[in-house]
Amino acid sequence: MVRPYAVTRGRTGAGGPEFDLIALVTGHVPAGADPPVGPEHAVILDLCQGEPLSVAEIAAELDLPLGVVRVLLGDLLDAGHIRVGRPVPPALLPDAHILQEIVHGLRAL
Repeated sequence: MVRPYAVTRGRTGAGGPEFDLIALVTGHVPAGADPPVGPEHAVILDLCQGEPLSVAEIAAELDLPLGVVRVLLGDLLDAGHIRVGRPVPPALLPDAHILQEIVHGLRAL
């Protein structure tokens, strides 16, 4: 078992943006790019190659604390190995009342 601080080399925060739990991460390794630094970086890239995963899903798959995953994602983002899609702003989400009415309507059928 490797301690979390050893995985991140003692760093406690990503150097760049803060990653939301629901931010979607997609693997993107440019041609001729250097390979990732550690095995955890490679696992993240493998997980995100097929389809985008949220930060929370990546942390669950790796069985690592969220803070550690955020540091690793920051490394990959800085190197240009991943793309991060921001979650939908709450203002663009449907109103909860409308969704409730739809559920009631479907149950009435």
